Amino acid sequence: MTTGWEAAVEAQIRSAQERGEFDNLPGAGKPIPGRDLPYDEGWWIRSFLEREQLPGDLLLPTPLQLRRRIEKVPDEVRDLPTEESVRAYVAALNTEVVAWLRTPTGPRVVVRPVNADDVVRDWRAGRERAAAERVAADPAPVPLSAPPRRRWWPWRRR
Repeated sequence: MTTGWEAAVEAQIRSAQERGEFDNLPGAGKPIPGRDLPYDEGWWIRSFLEREQLPGDLLLPTPLQLRRRIEKVPDEVRDLPTEESVRAYVAALNTEVVAWLRTPTGPRVVVRPVNADDVVRDWRAGRERAAAERVAADPAPVPLSAPPRRRWWPWRRR
């Protein structure tokens, strides 16, 4: 026996079917995806990350996210154009690290601020290496010789 609200819901579903509102829905007539897989409690998180094309790092607790970002600092600053921009990037990251150190949440993980001078030194060394590789890869330019001068005296009128 159904209760009053269940009967009302069933009536609304039946009337929607009669109007054809369930026709041509995406996935109609196809098996439910993942039906044959074992049950996974995090299926909805995984499907959300795939659908929204988000990285899985967003699910990590704050200290682990900070550690990951600190590990990726050399790759992140490699293409920055100036030393000031490298120092600004490191300062912004250190601001987040200090904010977490003041009120730590999540697992107790050692997270330390990044030394800006070390990052700048590595950044300069990387740029110098890249410049040396570019010079070594480019063949020496061939000096262009000046075009032959025309002799003016044979053309002089007598």
